[in-house]
Amino acid sequence: MDLINSIFLGLLQGVGEFLPISSSAHLYLYSYLFNLKYQGLYFDVFLHLGTLFAIFFYFFNDIKNIVFSAIKNPIGKDFKFLFYIFVATIPGGVAGLLLDDYAEKVFRNPVIVSFSLIFFSILILLIDRKASGNNKNEENFDIRSAIIAGIFQSVAIIPGASRSGMTIIALILLGYSRYAAARISFFMAMPIILGAGLHEIKKFNFYFDQYMIAGFISSFVFGILSVKFLLSYLRNKDMKIFVIYRIILGFIVLLKVLWG
Repeated sequence: MDLINSIFLGLLQGVGEFLPISSSAHLYLYSYLFNLKYQGLYFDVFLHLGTLFAIFFYFFNDIKNIVFSAIKNPIGKDFKFLFYIFVATIPGGVAGLLLDDYAEKVFRNPVIVSFSLIFFSILILLIDRKASGNNKNEENFDIRSAIIAGIFQSVAIIPGASRSGMTIIALILLGYSRYAAARISFFMAMPIILGAGLHEIKKFNFYFDQYMIAGFISSFVFGILSVKFLLSYLRNKDMKIFVIYRIILGFIVLLKVLWG
């Protein structure tokens, strides 16, 4: 591990966590495609924490206003919104606890990752086409939306599915605009990333070095840029560009598997 690789891995995490391209697939494929030693799960946890801080930083005022409003009015819309975000976290949390070891041993396979990238690309493309005319926003987020989006989010335990991709298309299916779906997806990311990070980091003796700090800062900075880009992009554009990229990457991985 060196600083350049640390920074680049942070970039992959920061961009992949929020764009619908799967950060877990990219972190795995980086070492696979370039014949590098896998950086390790502990390092990946630090990268995920960098993106967690990125969301908190970007949405700090929104979070502050929602939390204070929820405290002042426990039966108001902001309290309900926080409750629904918590509900949306449950399916992913359960999937993570039950399938954690299985996911590490089985899903981190180049063939599975490549097919996952391609299959879920087709799913994203088909559902994204239904977004035209959708007008639901955060005010419409309810228990039904939370449960369905949460179930879709749990699928992201498979590298290549993409947590943001799955939650966005789930909400699009329910009638939310792409922009609103992306915003809700980012709020859903906070508890699931925090929970997954705490769950994984307890397996290790805590330590950090300059490479982890570099990766953390990189994922934090590129995470902020990615959130800003996606929200701006999805105001008036579809997700086709991400689908094309995912499919190309999937076939590149297949070629690598077949011809090494």
